[in-house]
Amino acid sequence: MNVVKRLFDIALALIAAIFLILPIVMVAICVRLTSRGPALYWSDRVGQYNRIFKMPKFRSMRVDTPAVATHLLTDPNLYLTPIGPFLRKSSLDELPQLWSILVGDMSFVGPRPALFNQDDLIQLREQVGVHALVPGLTGWAQVNGRDELSIAEKVALDAAYLQRQSLWFDLQILWITFLKVVRKDGVSH
Repeated sequence: MNVVKRLFDIALALIAAIFLILPIVMVAICVRLTSRGPALYWSDRVGQYNRIFKMPKFRSMRVDTPAVATHLLTDPNLYLTPIGPFLRKSSLDELPQLWSILVGDMSFVGPRPALFNQDDLIQLREQVGVHALVPGLTGWAQVNGRDELSIAEKVALDAAYLQRQSLWFDLQILWITFLKVVRKDGVSH
C-alpha cells in the first residue's frame, strides 16, 4: 500500500471521526430506537487481494434480510427499516466505515468492496488487476453512476482508476463524492 495514501487515510479518518462523533452517536441511537436489532451491520466484504474482512455499516435493513446485493432482492423496500431510506439517500449508513479505514481494510478512495458472494464482480476485478487495490469508501465508479451502473461498467471504471490513481485524483474523487452526497445523486435504493 502506498505510504502517503495510507497516512492520508489515517489523518483524514481521525479528523472526520472527531467532527462526526455526534452524528455517529445520534444515528446509532435512531437505528436502535426505530428497529429491532443492533445499530451496526457487519457484512463480509472482499478486500485487497480478495481477502475477506468485516465491514460495518449502520443497519438500514431489517435483521432478517438475505445477505445479497440489494439489487438482487425482489423488492428491497420491503426490507428497509423505518429510517433506512434516509440513511441510504444521505449515505449516513456508511459512517462506520471510518473504522475500516483506520484499521487498513479500506481506504477513502478505491473500488467499493464487493460482497463475499458477488462472484461475477470479484472475477471480473481479478481479471483486470483491480483486486490488488485496497477497497474504498468511495471510488471512480461511485462518482460515475454508483447504483445505476452494470457490473461490467463498474469494473471498467475501477480499472481506469487503477491506471490513473494518485493523491490528486483521490482528492478530485472525494470532492465529487461530497457534491454527489449533498445532491443525493446516483442512489437508487
